[in-house]
Amino acid sequence: MSANLSVAAELEAAPAGHNLPALVLGVLLIVVIICGNLMVCLSVFTEKALKTTTNYFIVSLAVADLMLAVLVLPLFVYAEFQDGVWTLGTNICDALMTMDVMLCTASIFNLCAISIDRFIAVLIPLNYNRKHVDLRQAVLLSATWILALAVASPIIFGINNVPGRDPTECKLESDDYILYSSVCSFFIPCPIMLMLYCGMFHGLRRWEEARKAKLKNSIQACRKLQEAAASLPPLASLPPPLPPIIERESPDTPEETLAFPSSDRPLHSSELMDAPVPTVSFTGIKFNPDPHRRKRAKINSRERKAMKVLPVVVGTFLFCWTPFFVLHTMRARCQGCYIPPALMSVVTWLGYVNSALNPVIYTVFNTEFRKFFKKLLNSCCPMTH
Repeated sequence: MSANLSVAAELEAAPAGHNLPALVLGVLLIVVIICGNLMVCLSVFTEKALKTTTNYFIVSLAVADLMLAVLVLPLFVYAEFQDGVWTLGTNICDALMTMDVMLCTASIFNLCAISIDRFIAVLIPLNYNRKHVDLRQAVLLSATWILALAVASPIIFGINNVPGRDPTECKLESDDYILYSSVCSFFIPCPIMLMLYCGMFHGLRRWEEARKAKLKNSIQACRKLQEAAASLPPLASLPPPLPPIIERESPDTPEETLAFPSSDRPLHSSELMDAPVPTVSFTGIKFNPDPHRRKRAKINSRERKAMKVLPVVVGTFLFCWTPFFVLHTMRARCQGCYIPPALMSVVTWLGYVNSALNPVIYTVFNTEFRKFFKKLLNSCCPMTH
């Protein structure tokens, strides 16, 4: 009760001010985040081409962004509108800080889980399930949220209740916890994620080189086939029906030599029918009757194209959140360093903007997402002719 009375007294003494641009920008940002990430979730759950395990991880990332827009941003925008003055009490502030830390941590843990999943898909492709979430992927998805909650849980248990806390400010109060949360949420996952992506693209490069070598061998085999077929006698003079000219022999059949009839005199029809049929064997050419090989290669090609968007997502995340975590940690560990409140506000806004950028990145760099977004927008807002 006394804390609430002191808050009211301080608010009466402070000059009243409202940040209208922050309110307008905040409402617009919330709408963009909700609409964009809802479209990502709908596209994966309704489009068959987008139902891949990689996109299920992207849905988990989109859910974290959606929860951030619904549970965190409205209160953050309200505080910014009040010029940074917090008027809703310490309990709501602690709940806000808990959700903020948990959802930001869940976002980067989801990106880290995507990098682990992609690393397994490239380096151990035979053990990777591309269409359905298996036990390993379910564990990865669950671990991202459980670990994110574990990082944020000290706030729930009262670590923010320090002596001399200013109730008109809503922030993390413990410098030790700021360092702990920053290391767990950002400074450890980011290097791991970058190393995994380096290994993944190194594996992709080796896979691409092997694919080109295999294609080159196939072209050489086709040329040998064409040269052998060109050495056969002309087919125009043979009466229909023509006997098979080229036969594929079984591996245990010995290779036969070419036997051509003498060309000193013209051949009659009866002699052609009695003449032995020349056979050509190509033991060096391997035929693959497996019908699933082509389908698997097609899926790999689609995933390879889809993977181009992931480094853009990771790079954008690092660009948006690195300034915040660097300044956040510096403010906690360097007591003599002065960081202007306006600068902290700018880097915090930049971090939240990242939640609105991911759907834009998917639209620009992923063909399947772009097609669905266009179809959804056309159905919602049909063009009048």
